[in-house]
Amino acid sequence: MNKSILITVMALMCLPTAMMAKKDKTVTLQFIETTDVHGAFFPYNYTERKPMKGTMARVSTFLKKQRQQYGKNLILLDNGDILQGQPTCYYSNFVKTDEPNIAAEVINYLNYDAQTFGNHDVEPGHAVYDKWIKDVKCPMLGANIIDTNTGKCYVQPYLMLEREGVKVAILGMLTPAIPNWLPAGLWTGLRFEEMVSCAKRYVKILKEQEKADVIIGLFHSGWDGGIVTNEYSEDCAKIIAEQMPEFDVIFYGHDHTERMEQMPNGVLCLDPSCNAVKVAQATLTLKIKDEKRKTRSVEVVEKKGAIVDITGEDIDQEYMAHFQPQMENVRHFVERQIGSFTIPMRSRDSFFGSAAFTDYIHELQLEHTKADVSFNAPLTFNSEIQAGPVYMSDMFKLYRYENKIYVLRMTGEEIRKHLEMSYDLWVNTMTNADDHIMQVSQGAFNDKQRMGFKNLTFNFDSAAGIDYEVDVTKPDGQKVHILQFSNGQPFDEKAWYRVAMNSYRGNGGGELLVRGAGIPKDSIPGRIEYMSERDQRHYLMQKIEREKNVTPKALNNWKFVPEEWAKPALERDRKLIFGE
Repeated sequence: MNKSILITVMALMCLPTAMMAKKDKTVTLQFIETTDVHGAFFPYNYTERKPMKGTMARVSTFLKKQRQQYGKNLILLDNGDILQGQPTCYYSNFVKTDEPNIAAEVINYLNYDAQTFGNHDVEPGHAVYDKWIKDVKCPMLGANIIDTNTGKCYVQPYLMLEREGVKVAILGMLTPAIPNWLPAGLWTGLRFEEMVSCAKRYVKILKEQEKADVIIGLFHSGWDGGIVTNEYSEDCAKIIAEQMPEFDVIFYGHDHTERMEQMPNGVLCLDPSCNAVKVAQATLTLKIKDEKRKTRSVEVVEKKGAIVDITGEDIDQEYMAHFQPQMENVRHFVERQIGSFTIPMRSRDSFFGSAAFTDYIHELQLEHTKADVSFNAPLTFNSEIQAGPVYMSDMFKLYRYENKIYVLRMTGEEIRKHLEMSYDLWVNTMTNADDHIMQVSQGAFNDKQRMGFKNLTFNFDSAAGIDYEVDVTKPDGQKVHILQFSNGQPFDEKAWYRVAMNSYRGNGGGELLVRGAGIPKDSIPGRIEYMSERDQRHYLMQKIEREKNVTPKALNNWKFVPEEWAKPALERDRKLIFGE
């Protein structure tokens, strides 16, 4: 055979193998998630008036580096709770409303691919979040947020992306516990479906109809626990990961607790906590076989996860220059002086007895509503307002959220039982003088919602308007002894009273009204006698402006007993938790 012919024949024989080899393709995708940013857009804390670690200004630098490596194969996701937390948000939500929402502008500048709702994105109300949705250029996702008028999703349920022939599905969902925290007027026309069944329904659509090769969960819902009812659970990330191996990665948030865990079924779960201090990162390596044939298949051959600390990144100066006008506007807003304090106030004092920090809010609620009793809990773990000038920024220390003021009708017995549950969450039952008085948990010292306490401190309600004792030697449900009203009038457990509280508590938040006081959830709306027009912070600002030179004081209407055990125990646990 002619030599040239032989070479041609041999080449033709090898051709199918070569073509087959070319049909196999490896693709690497990187997913980055931010969650619970809470207004941490710039490296300056406008509440504390000092530099801030982390923030989106450093995330921007990190993203630039990652995009140099991965290009369009980097998929950037935000998981909600971005509209509340810093004065920047309040200014954009309620003061400077004629411009695009700053939270949307940050997302747009950083070129996010998709974003979900958080419960703190619902709390500012329809006017704010409907505008925010329009301002954001990437898809807003929420498969379980249903428009009651149409029966369809209020926003896009999922997003399909294609990267180098790989079909990627992003499914977004929001914790359905919204009605337990927020008044119905904030989410009129919406309902929130249970997450597990919703996820199962959409996974089937993504697999069978969309032919997704990769499915990513983007859930504003914590790992597990939280509020659990017959209809739904607040925190569902773990149970969805356990039951649905179809998910390659589940990014979640809401509980402010850093976690990275790969389930036995292969689902990678990531939560970078909050305030743009860390980001979650998942890198998937995929092999595509027979890309253009009917036998095409995509296999994830490697899956890596990381929680990346971005506090060491440089601040992106291009980002800062872009947002300089907005930063200046917020700075002028927060630096307005509204009065002065003659002594400092600290939220940490509220955990160890009657304290000026919580009692000043009690005073406001009683003055504003003329209620008989006030409930209030510290909403920040360790805030301090110094003696001297009080600025608008200090109002965000004194009152963190845009809650309104409610008045509910409650019996005396319900008031006591409400407080019983609060103190059962808060304090231990001491069996000897050396016991802890606070309910502490070693595993919670790195939890940014508990900071060492076993339970959530924003559910530690105290009361004003009544005098009472909390006996820490008594079992749960028997600690609170109400002595009288603070004006000397007798307190009657069978009588009806008007009780002031914030809207979170008044809608059932923390379950103190339902599980504690024993008020059926569906009867709470009928108990509400008053709802303030403006948020609590607004009325506190007005109070300070009226009083001008304020001397905050503890009302000293309640105490822990027996004091011979309580006092040294309080000192020990204060040192343990706060290092004092």
